[in-house]
Amino acid sequence: MRIEYLTKNYQAAEKLKDLIEKKVNRLDKFFENDTAVKVMLKQANDVHTMELTIFVGSGVLRSEVSSDNMYDNVDLALGKLEKQIIKHHKKIADKSKKFREPAITDASAAPSEPEQENKLVRSKAYKLTPMTVEDAIDELELIGHSFYVFENMETSRVAVLYRRNDGNYGLIDAQI
Repeated sequence: MRIEYLTKNYQAAEKLKDLIEKKVNRLDKFFENDTAVKVMLKQANDVHTMELTIFVGSGVLRSEVSSDNMYDNVDLALGKLEKQIIKHHKKIADKSKKFREPAITDASAAPSEPEQENKLVRSKAYKLTPMTVEDAIDELELIGHSFYVFENMETSRVAVLYRRNDGNYGLIDAQI
């Protein structure tokens, strides 16, 4: 697995990086080819946060944990991620579909300090993946976000799937 480290207000020791690499490489058994893993390490007010993001097929598997010790976060994050991987593989097997081309989605925008004037603080660009609404619902559940942008396979248009407050889903279909 290719591991990319990103840090914010935290200096990762080589011992920690070695531990992360050793444990993340155990996930190789779930993937057929070389898979990219992003590891975000951040610290704020004695709270250590670790985010693990794996880009698989057209989806994203993500785990975020916080505690007072980064070494504890490794096991907690990998446990969550392994459950998501197993769930993802079961869904793929049930549908008997193969993985599609990778698409990058927003991992998680870190909340910034509230300011008086709203401004654009983050911008993302990614390739839209053609998929059905049911596939988009599965991807939305996997990444844990409130919305998901995709190319609707049925209409060949850009669509936004979002989770409503009542727990159901809504679909916005763009007409250009």
